[in-house]
Amino acid sequence: MMKTWVDPEAKAEAERYDNPIPSRTLILETITQLKNPQSHADLVEHFEIADQKSIDALQHRLIAMVRDGQLMKDGFKFQIAAEQPTHEATVYINSKGLGTANISGHDDLLLPERELRQVFSGDRVKVRQTSVDRKGKAWGFVTEVLQHRVKQVIGKVSMYDGEYFVQPSAPNSHQPITLEKELIEHAKVNLGESIRVAIDTYPTKEEFATGHIVQSMADKADTEIIIPQTILEFGLPYEFPEEVVKDAESFKEPSAKDREGRIDLRDLALVTIDGEDARDFDDAVYAEKRPGGGYRVVVAIADVSHYVRPGKPLDNEAVERGTSVYFPHFVLPMLPEALSNGLCSLNPNVDRLCMVCDLKLSRAGRVTGYEFYPSVMHSKARLTYDQVAQYFDGDSKAITEDRSVRKSLNTLFQLYQVLKGLRAERHAMEFETVETYMTFDELGGIKDILPRTRNDAHKLIEECMLLANVAAAEYALKNEVPMLYRIHEPPEFSRIQKVRDFVKLLGLPFPEQPTQADYQAVIDATKDRIDAPSIHAVLLRSMMQAYYGPNNAGHYGLAYDAYTHFTSPIRRYPDLLLHRAIKAHLKQQPSPLSGGALEEAGTHFSATERRADEASRSVTTWLKCHYMQQHIGEDFVGSISAVAEFGLFVTLKDLYVDGMIHVSQLGDDYFVYDQASQTLVGQNHGQSFSLGDEVKIKVAAVNLEERKIDFELLQQLSHAGRPVRSRAPRAAAPRSAPRARPQVTEQTFNERPSKGDTGEDGEQPIKKKKSKSKPSAYSKKSAKKHAGKSEAKAKDKLKKKAKAKKKKANAKPHSD
Repeated sequence: MMKTWVDPEAKAEAERYDNPIPSRTLILETITQLKNPQSHADLVEHFEIADQKSIDALQHRLIAMVRDGQLMKDGFKFQIAAEQPTHEATVYINSKGLGTANISGHDDLLLPERELRQVFSGDRVKVRQTSVDRKGKAWGFVTEVLQHRVKQVIGKVSMYDGEYFVQPSAPNSHQPITLEKELIEHAKVNLGESIRVAIDTYPTKEEFATGHIVQSMADKADTEIIIPQTILEFGLPYEFPEEVVKDAESFKEPSAKDREGRIDLRDLALVTIDGEDARDFDDAVYAEKRPGGGYRVVVAIADVSHYVRPGKPLDNEAVERGTSVYFPHFVLPMLPEALSNGLCSLNPNVDRLCMVCDLKLSRAGRVTGYEFYPSVMHSKARLTYDQVAQYFDGDSKAITEDRSVRKSLNTLFQLYQVLKGLRAERHAMEFETVETYMTFDELGGIKDILPRTRNDAHKLIEECMLLANVAAAEYALKNEVPMLYRIHEPPEFSRIQKVRDFVKLLGLPFPEQPTQADYQAVIDATKDRIDAPSIHAVLLRSMMQAYYGPNNAGHYGLAYDAYTHFTSPIRRYPDLLLHRAIKAHLKQQPSPLSGGALEEAGTHFSATERRADEASRSVTTWLKCHYMQQHIGEDFVGSISAVAEFGLFVTLKDLYVDGMIHVSQLGDDYFVYDQASQTLVGQNHGQSFSLGDEVKIKVAAVNLEERKIDFELLQQLSHAGRPVRSRAPRAAAPRSAPRARPQVTEQTFNERPSKGDTGEDGEQPIKKKKSKSKPSAYSKKSAKKHAGKSEAKAKDKLKKKAKAKKKKANAKPHSD
């Protein structure tokens, strides 16, 4: 081949390769000079490359330059990546190890394995887009790690090639933390024991993280470890610094000075209504009938902003946390106990400072006016949902004998009947889902999983909170108060299309641009069916994830033109921000947060909410898996809650636990997935499985680390609501390794997965190895992709390293 170019890296290329091709430097210079994106074919022609080996090598180099963030690929064309904008983003890694960069106001970017090597889930990074794949999904490159959220991890001590490490659990199972042998010996810990490790150096694309031992947890049961382990691995702040605790404990009971400028509502029969096990009470309610008709409703919310002042240690810590995190039988609060259970809790029979939404409603339940003001109140009773529901059902002894409290509750219940009709009128969605709660044994393991019922008292308080939140959003819009709205956008077209195809098969209409009424019509038409929860789950999965933002875009699911969060400043920082903004407007002062700072706050608090939800879900799923380990080999009846190409997801009756039957376990038939009808259909024998079908299963396997449960099909009991004659599935050839999929769970509008987190791509088998364990992040297969030294050289490097750093860069010539 006759070279027709002058390469500034010619000498280096000649030393590396027998048959040099244009260097990265020359490729970048050439695309810049040509001023237009170039395809592989364009560059082959430009450089006049003739032999196939060099043509292929150039293709490998271009792809490697995309991987390394030097080029951006769009379709078949390559352009300079440095010309693409960079964005700040939060990294999220799901249970399958798939990573995304979540960018406020933009679509998520998928992150390849190489980029994930340097980050933990929850880290803040700068990214730019590098390519768009055949499915139209955008991929990104991490240009800078801005903040590491994970400081410590809990895991079991393992060894590979004579070196010790701790393998974190999901979502950070790709990041083994290496440990010096001397540290292990000094701490006297054994292989397989759980330890807590602090990170000393963070990982790069070439090196593992290193750490030191903080604590041995060998004497703890797994159920006692899972919550602190999850707190650490999700980077959740878990200890209040001493200065924050001192700040919180420095406040005294409300004084005459604290009451100055506040409207005194201490004579009103305000009461709190919460769950039996609630410890903080941040909202109180009262209602009365107005002269001439209609209602007055007072919603009093703890005035957290009086105590948590901007710039103080207490505020800085609350900003970092963003929200309280609720685990089964444990809460990680946003504020120290002195405030969350003390001065900011509307406890009975004591004066408390509050922010009030005072509403006027017509007889028909329409809001005709409202005002916001700081106040002081004196709760007349701490009531529970069950007590109030019993009172509504006629048990007059269920609550206090205070006549003013009873009169207020009677008025509230009467108003609730009116509001219930308005909710249906505006077509707010009411999905048929089952919420559960758990009871625990002395070691923190699950004793029972029980359904949670929502009575009229729950729904009454919910309606009162909705009234206050909507009024706060309207107040901000009307008065141009900068604040964070709670935004829930309409579903995307692709999601609507899937629902439309499915609903058509149910014989129901569903337009291309559905309104809330169209969704509610399907919900109403199917709510009495046996497969209603499964059908509604399909509708729910089409919903977008709700988030915080400064520009109002309405709340699709609740059917409100504007919505915000005002009612829980003890546990949600956006509510606290709103209180400050309203107070500032009442005093005719500038809003404490606006413009770009407010937009950044929306991004941050959306991220902290998502982090909290995922951490809580991770623990709940782990506990259910741990519980099901006691039932391996036992038979249960369940219903099919989701169908996928690779198998069936089944929710067990009475236990409310999800597991999967792999398609290979359905019998000796060839099953085809029909997406429109959400059905697996056997091509030879005609057996089919659909949403809502009842099946009898056996618990085959539980993988705690992956948080997955495998079921074995014993018998299909019903199909399309009709019994199936008794027969066992046709025998299938045993598979070498069980395949696992993410569990499908009930999710609210606020808990929808991001676009890059659907969990619907190809399955990955769990490989059960009897040999000694090793860091899972960097397999031999992935090592071959890396540029630099030969595979043999890299293996030799791994074995020789007595220190905690391991090289991961190996590739063949021209693979770049």
